[in-house]
Amino acid sequence: MTMSAASGTASLSQLAFARQFALNNATHYPQIVEGVLPAIGSKAGLEQRRWGADFLAETLATPAIEAEDQKQKLSLLVLKVLKEYLETPGEDTVVVKNAVQLATSVYPLIFKYTVCHPEDGATWQNMAAIKSNILKRMDMSPLGIKLCCIKFIQRVVQVQSAGVISDPRRSEENEASLALVPPDHPLIPTSRLQAEALGLLDRLLNVFQDSKPDAILVTATINSIGVLVRTRPPVANRILSAMLSFTPYHSATYPLDSRAKIAMKSMERTIRAFMLNLNKRNPNHPLAGRVQSYLDRLQHQRAELFDESRKRPAASEPTDGLDTAKRQRLDAEVPETSQQASPYASLPSGPVTLAQLYTLTQDENHKAYDVTPIPKYLLDRIIVPILSSIDDGHLNTALDAVRARWLSMSEPHPSRQPPTRAIPPAVPKQQLPPTPIISAPDVSRGPFTIPQPPPLTAEEVKQYGQATVSRIIGNFDSLEASSTSKNTILGFQRLAASLNDRDSWVTVVARLATRTTTGLGKDQESKNVKQEDMGRSPERSNGFSVAEAIRDALHLHVLEDFRKRIDVAICWLNEEWYNDRLQAKDATATMQPSQNYPRCCLKLLDSLLTYLDSKDRFIIRFMSELPAIDTAMVDRIKSLALDPDRVTLAVQTLHFLVLYRPPVREICLDAIEDLWRNNDSAKTATMSTMKRWRPLVLGQTSTPLPETKAATPVKPVQPAVAV
Repeated sequence: MTMSAASGTASLSQLAFARQFALNNATHYPQIVEGVLPAIGSKAGLEQRRWGADFLAETLATPAIEAEDQKQKLSLLVLKVLKEYLETPGEDTVVVKNAVQLATSVYPLIFKYTVCHPEDGATWQNMAAIKSNILKRMDMSPLGIKLCCIKFIQRVVQVQSAGVISDPRRSEENEASLALVPPDHPLIPTSRLQAEALGLLDRLLNVFQDSKPDAILVTATINSIGVLVRTRPPVANRILSAMLSFTPYHSATYPLDSRAKIAMKSMERTIRAFMLNLNKRNPNHPLAGRVQSYLDRLQHQRAELFDESRKRPAASEPTDGLDTAKRQRLDAEVPETSQQASPYASLPSGPVTLAQLYTLTQDENHKAYDVTPIPKYLLDRIIVPILSSIDDGHLNTALDAVRARWLSMSEPHPSRQPPTRAIPPAVPKQQLPPTPIISAPDVSRGPFTIPQPPPLTAEEVKQYGQATVSRIIGNFDSLEASSTSKNTILGFQRLAASLNDRDSWVTVVARLATRTTTGLGKDQESKNVKQEDMGRSPERSNGFSVAEAIRDALHLHVLEDFRKRIDVAICWLNEEWYNDRLQAKDATATMQPSQNYPRCCLKLLDSLLTYLDSKDRFIIRFMSELPAIDTAMVDRIKSLALDPDRVTLAVQTLHFLVLYRPPVREICLDAIEDLWRNNDSAKTATMSTMKRWRPLVLGQTSTPLPETKAATPVKPVQPAVAV
């Protein structure tokens, strides 16, 4: 590919086409880079150099080129152009920025190349010259170039420090570090490069020691050194010590403008995110305690600096011409000033009405407006938004004006009397009728009964019941797990909910769902009680059932995090099974026993099987701890084999039940045999089980193993349920 630079516009259009061609197919990057290098050299036009520096930086940093040897070859091609960009006097700032970014990507590639090719000294010398040129620009370049130099220095420190070798046999998979350099390498002296890396790191950390730090440089430094803390433990303590001694608010001076506030908050948030991420990754870090104290100190300093509600300290001497409105009174003599006049007019002389007392407006039209025709509800809708929109200062001023008027009226004044209503003409004393003496009625004290509250509607009962159930189950996660040791033998007479922990509350809630109506059928008074849990369908239309609401809430609670809450499901289903046994003892001809356990278990299984993957072995434990298993439940497990990825999980679950649940062994063997006959993907997984337990199905003449004698169905043992 050849690029002509005769016309700037034509050349840029061709270069843009070449770039798009490379983006569409990353395998063409080597040919395109080799073809465009003559057109983007140091002697090309400004636009061509800008495009070239940006394109080369993008090429060496793109993840589309996965092969490191390919990137290494590209770095050897662009090294000469990169050096020309940096050594050209007065080069454009955009070109230099992209050149420094290109050098950041090239340096570790050239380093690894030099480690493997000690005979190529010219390449390493060119790279060393580029590094020296970039380091000289760190202190005298514009801000954009400084940011790129910070990233370059971080990469140099990372390369020139000892890293971890993951596989000594495959050097291409190891990161570039001094650990790859042999001690007798002729071009790379490890001790000198390591000392240079420490010096560059100190130079990078000097930004934390400035009296007036630049927020942009501080933020860029913190974002770049995070990689060093994570990948270079020997220098991590040096970095953290420098950061812990830095306080973004130490240079704060009053008054703070908006630019200074934004800069300080930006530095504080970046440092906080860095420290929190560090403690999260390694909570046992030796400096974890200091880091947490540092974060608390930052929060305290921020609250002191930006809390507007705090009063500023008084001055040590009077200022501003002894103005009493700005400084508190000191020993200096303060001239008396007249009180600020109220913006509202004072009351007129003579008698004052209530309307005049509370009227603050001077507009006669507003005073004459009659609001009595406006309905009260409409006035409420108008006044409330108006009051919420009034400034607090204006409202306080108006209240103070009314308060001052009232106080002035309370003082004796010859021409002013308190507001009163119209008084009729005085009647002579001799014409007044005698005042009757009114005595209090003789009221005997008797019992006082509070009236009964109005009955709740069905909708209110449902709403309050669901809210109560949700609130109880929502507190499960905030409760601690049971602190009882698993090795402690509690016995059959233990209390099921003796502690205020999660397990106790799960037991209480499960029994509220299962045993709330147990035994009601024995009482004569309970004939009119709706037996909502006695085997009826969960679709209820006559009213609200607390038991079914708790069951639905437990079902959803388990599904939200079923891998961690499988214990809740097991406890709940055991209580359902035990309650069904109690109901069966009390069953009569008119009241059939409930069958809540099979219904709830199948419903939960249907929901769980939807989200299981091939690694969810907890389903084996779940099935093993169920108090009773029937054919429908085994069929649900067998349906897992319809997914080829979950065939092994289904077979392993059924095989476990065959070995350790003899009462359901034949049901599980029938399911395994059905999988072997009708599911081709399950033949391999079920072969060993079929050979052991049903060899005749495979056409073998050998007899089953002695363990098959235990396959006779027996009555399942009832689990021990706490009282």
